[in-house]
Amino acid sequence: MDERGFIDKYTDVEVESLTSLKDDDVNSENSNLSKKESLIENSSQTKFVDNDELRLNMIDGMQSFFMESSNGSFSPRNLMIDLEPTVVDVIKTGPYRDLYLPNTLISSSEDAANNFARGFYTNGKLQLEEVLETLMNITENCERLQGFLFFHSIGGGTGSGFHSALLEEIHDEFPKISKLEIAIFPSPTLSTAVVEPYNAVLAVHHSIDYTNCTFLADNEAMYDICQRMLRADRPTYSTLNRLLAQAVSSITASLRFKGSLNADFVDFQTNLVPYPRIHFPVMSYAPIINSDMITHECLSVQTITSNCFDYSHRLVRCESEYGRYISCCLLYRGDVTPKDINGAIALIKQKKNVQFVQWSPTGFKIGMNEQPPAVDPKGKMASTTRACCMLCNTTAIKEAWSNLNVKYHGMLKKRAFIHWYLKEGMDMEEFYSAQDDLLLLEQDYNCLD
Repeated sequence: MDERGFIDKYTDVEVESLTSLKDDDVNSENSNLSKKESLIENSSQTKFVDNDELRLNMIDGMQSFFMESSNGSFSPRNLMIDLEPTVVDVIKTGPYRDLYLPNTLISSSEDAANNFARGFYTNGKLQLEEVLETLMNITENCERLQGFLFFHSIGGGTGSGFHSALLEEIHDEFPKISKLEIAIFPSPTLSTAVVEPYNAVLAVHHSIDYTNCTFLADNEAMYDICQRMLRADRPTYSTLNRLLAQAVSSITASLRFKGSLNADFVDFQTNLVPYPRIHFPVMSYAPIINSDMITHECLSVQTITSNCFDYSHRLVRCESEYGRYISCCLLYRGDVTPKDINGAIALIKQKKNVQFVQWSPTGFKIGMNEQPPAVDPKGKMASTTRACCMLCNTTAIKEAWSNLNVKYHGMLKKRAFIHWYLKEGMDMEEFYSAQDDLLLLEQDYNCLD
C-alpha cells in the first residue's frame, strides 16, 4: 500500500510466500488492500521507465510479494480462501480481478456456518487437497522462502476451523519456516456470531503450537479509532481494513524496501517471543489523523512514539496500565533519524505507565526504513512524512484472554450450541481440553509479571 509501491527499491529478501486466508465474517479486503493498489499504480509507472537497469531493480523489489509471468505482468504470491463463495466471487468480478491468478482464488459451495468443526473436520477437509496443491506450486516458484503470513478471523468458521487444519498441514511440510499471523480477535462487547467464543478458543488450542508470532487486532478497537481520530461517522469494514493495512505495511516494509535498520520475520520472533506460547503481540500505529486536521497536528518522532504507547492507539482492546511490557518492537518509516529515536525512547523510559518486567529491562527492538508511508486516497487518513508501528508483547493481553475464557466457560457450562459441533465429528473432551489450554495460557502470562 506504499505510494511508490513494490518497484521503487529492492529488498535483501529475494522471495516471500504470502498466504492470505479470507473469512467472510470480518475484514474480507484486509490482506490485499496494500498489494492491490501498489501494483496497479506501479504497473502503469513501469511503462515510463526508460532505464533498463532501473527497471530491473524495480522488478527485483517486487519479488518479495509478487511473481512475474512470462508476459511481464505481476501477480501476488497469495491464496485467498473462503468455504463460502460469495466473498471470493466479489474479488473475481471486482476491479482488481485481473491481478490474481484464477487458481489462487479458492472457494467451496458450502460455508462453515460459523462452526469451527465444519471448517476443521468436514467441509474444510474437502477443500484442503486443492489448497495444498496450489500452495506447493507457489512455494516451488520461490527462490528463498522466508515464511508465511496469514490473515484470518479466529471467531469465524473458516478463519478458525479451516485455518487450523491448513496450518497443521503447512507445519508438517515446512516445520522450520516462519509462520506469522494477523488475527482478528473477538471484540469485547460486540459479536458477529453467538458461537465466537467456541471458535476462538478451539482455534487457539489447535494452532498455538504451530505459529511463531500472532499479531492481534479487533474490530471494536479499530472502529473506535476510526470514529475518534479519523472522524468517520459510520466506519465500514473498508475503513477498518485501511487502518489495519497501515500497520501491516509497516511490518512488511523491510521486506520490500532497503533500510538502514531493517527487521524481518525472524527478527520479530527473536525479539518479541520470550517463550514459544507467549507469541501474541499487540499492534499500535501512529499517526492516525484525519486529512482535514493534518495542518493542526505535531508529528515529531517523539509525539508519534508516545502515541504508540497510548492504549487508545492500539488495534485491540488492552489497557497497558494493567500489565507490564515483556518486549517491544518500534518500526519507524520515513523522515526519522537515530538521534530522534533515541531521544524519544529515553523519554518513554521515564514514564511511570511504561513498565517492563524486571527480567527484561531493555526490551526495545528498533526498525528504520526511509520509505515514507502512503495512504489510500479513498480513505480519510492523512498522508504523512513519517510513521511508527509498535508491536509489543505485554502481559496486559491476559485480560483479553480472560474475558474470552469467561464467555467460553459460561456457554460450555450450559452446553449451549454444543450439538452443532458434535454433529460434525467433535467430542466433548476436545472442548474441555481447549478450555484447559487457554487457562494455562493465562497462567503463563501471570507468571511473567
